[in-house]
Amino acid sequence: MDSVKILGVPFSRLTLSDTVKLLQGKLEGERAEGAQRGLFHLITANPEIVMAANQQPRLREIVDAADLITPDGIGVVLAAKWQGTHIPERVTGYDLLIGLFEGAAVRGFSLYVVGADEETNAKAVDIIKDKYAGVNVVGRHNGYFKGNQETALVADIGRKQPDLLIVALGAPNAEKFIYKHKNSLNAKVAFGVGGSLDVIAGKVKRAPVIWQKLNVEWLYRLLKQPSRWRRQLVLPKFALTILTTKKR
Repeated sequence: MDSVKILGVPFSRLTLSDTVKLLQGKLEGERAEGAQRGLFHLITANPEIVMAANQQPRLREIVDAADLITPDGIGVVLAAKWQGTHIPERVTGYDLLIGLFEGAAVRGFSLYVVGADEETNAKAVDIIKDKYAGVNVVGRHNGYFKGNQETALVADIGRKQPDLLIVALGAPNAEKFIYKHKNSLNAKVAFGVGGSLDVIAGKVKRAPVIWQKLNVEWLYRLLKQPSRWRRQLVLPKFALTILTTKKR
């Protein structure tokens, strides 16, 4: 698949629409026999993930094993441009999720939802069930589990065999969870969705469309959640690294 490497991380050059179509095809495909050969692990990566992957061997291993990595962040799109290559647009986890949900009226699929707090998880699932015909929610669990609880959760997902598993544990925890249990999940497609459940449940408002079109959604989120400022410090570091490092 055509990709652009940003600091060694291969990003898909597919548009949002084409990525949704690709995932729809995966959801409609036959479930492969054997231990998880059919799991399609998607990662929506932003500059923070790229920088972390270059510092954490375990995360690098997870990124290298992913089936598709999409540019969830304008910084990645700009980095490709600075390198003299091209990524057409951002492809965020939230937009992918809504695209799949909207297409479910024609192409139904089963869904398992993991992550967020109990109230948010439950409310988001209720809204998904009510709003999106064709999405069959076969299971859900909040993002607070450990030890035997995690073992039981993975076993439940495996039994339910969802077409799509979404994990809202925050990056890179969602990616680590999927990778750790990929031989037991029995899902066709799995990916981390960040704060998407918060948005669906109405707990957090997404940036207005004009902010999204101006590619300053990150600034809107920072203004609404000032506590994010420490995470945003990675952006200038990422830009400086790109500008001072030859394409590799």
